Amino acid sequence: MLHGLRYAFPAVRGSMTPGMPTAHAALPLSELIHADLDPIPVWPDAMGEARGEAFEPLYPSAPVAARADPHLCACLALIDALRGGRAREQTLAKEHLTRLLGSSNL
Repeated sequence: MLHGLRYAFPAVRGSMTPGMPTAHAALPLSELIHADLDPIPVWPDAMGEARGEAFEPLYPSAPVAARADPHLCACLALIDALRGGRAREQTLAKEHLTRLLGSSNL
């Protein structure tokens, strides 16, 4: 899972839009990585609290489900960091997912 996500589900980015922060812009990575001048990745969502570059979620209803469950939101954001993040973001996401899911053989 950790190594194949970016190939099986590549990141699809779009234009600037309101949305819900994901990848390094969402918890838990947002506590460790401070955004630079680039726009943050967001799942397009009319009710979103941030504005950034559209980042297509794994499934269209992911933002709705993530809003209802903070643990799911963190897992999906970490998965997005694997799908479209830089090397440091991917490394941190792998570490967090391994801890969250309780296995080093993902």
